Amino acid sequence: MEEGEKAPNFELNADDGSLICLDSFKEKKNIVLCFYPKNHLFACPSKKVFKMAKSVISAHQEILSTDSVLFAISIDTVEAQKRFVDEYNIPYRHLSDPTKGTCKNYASLNIVGLAKRSTCIVDKKGIIRKIFRNIDVENHGKEILEFLKQLN
Repeated sequence: MEEGEKAPNFELNADDGSLICLDSFKEKKNIVLCFYPKNHLFACPSKKVFKMAKSVISAHQEILSTDSVLFAISIDTVEAQKRFVDEYNIPYRHLSDPTKGTCKNYASLNIVGLAKRSTCIVDKKGIIRKIFRNIDVENHGKEILEFLKQLN
């Protein structure tokens, strides 16, 4: 997937039990899709997930003010997503992709079949405007916000 391409539609279940359809935001909101490997991994990757979540949480209200919505996506089950969101008091929905189709299309998968850490920003017309691949987990919320401000 590359910047400038049409974002493929998907329907995924969220941690709150709702079904999220990408196309339902078309002409209404910009969409931020934060892909990450898994909620609870041992050692370094797990710490990165939490640091990235903290960074995005700190910018979440400002991200919403740019006429955007934000979702985090991993291969975790809906139940695992709910536990993670509850444990860390995360204000945005986490989507479950147990079949790995959306993660594969957008983020690619690593050698063990987990989504590569990346973020895609889709504009209101459904076009991928930005892909962050080399993510600075501690400043990623600010990076997303700055791009969204430029987009608007």
